[in-house]
Amino acid sequence: MKILAVLFAVMLSIPAFAATSFSQSSNASKKSIGEAAVSPMAAPLQTGERVSPEKVAEKSSLIVTRDYIIGPEDTLEITVWRNQDLSRQVQVRPDGRISLPLIGDVTAVGKTPTQLTAEISTKLKDFKENPSVAIIVKEVNSYAIYVLGEVGRPGKYPLKTKTTLLQGITIAGGFTPIAARNRLVVFRFNDNSANGSNGNEKLKASYDDIVLRDGSQQNLELKPGDTIVVPSETMVLLP
Repeated sequence: MKILAVLFAVMLSIPAFAATSFSQSSNASKKSIGEAAVSPMAAPLQTGERVSPEKVAEKSSLIVTRDYIIGPEDTLEITVWRNQDLSRQVQVRPDGRISLPLIGDVTAVGKTPTQLTAEISTKLKDFKENPSVAIIVKEVNSYAIYVLGEVGRPGKYPLKTKTTLLQGITIAGGFTPIAARNRLVVFRFNDNSANGSNGNEKLKASYDDIVLRDGSQQNLELKPGDTIVVPSETMVLLP
């Protein structure tokens, strides 16, 4: 009887042991699956990720000019190495010049920082042997467009990226209800223009042609100093 009791106890313990082993195996399997799901190797790498050439080209297309041309009201930081008295931050005057110690007025408008650096270095050689000059454009204030007429917010707007005619109107708040959107005019100063006196060029565009028809060439790329005029329907109807 004792032998039968022992055998009976052993037989009862086998299913419980199997169930426990299966449960532990199942939990371990689930744990390994969960760990694999949140494994850092499964997620895309964020640091050190290479930027595609397409993204680089997209950002480069936003540059207004490849080699920046200094304009009125731009702020320049001029540093002369080992000479704090000659180093200073200046703003380009409306006449296109800046004033520096020893050398006086220097024309800055129409030059690149590299060209202006070379000119200042040359002038300083009369007072200092082998001057080392560096120029940083601290603030770009000369690149701007003007939007007038029937737009939400007429005024002057900085031009810091490549901007089209429609984008310029959007920046100014879009059309008002009485805007003659098919009679848009852009006034542009161009020294080589033969279309008007003093190099003033008058460019016309139609919103409907740009959006609804094949008139994308009318969606001009704006240049610094451009003035966009959006007339009203009443102005257009007047004789």
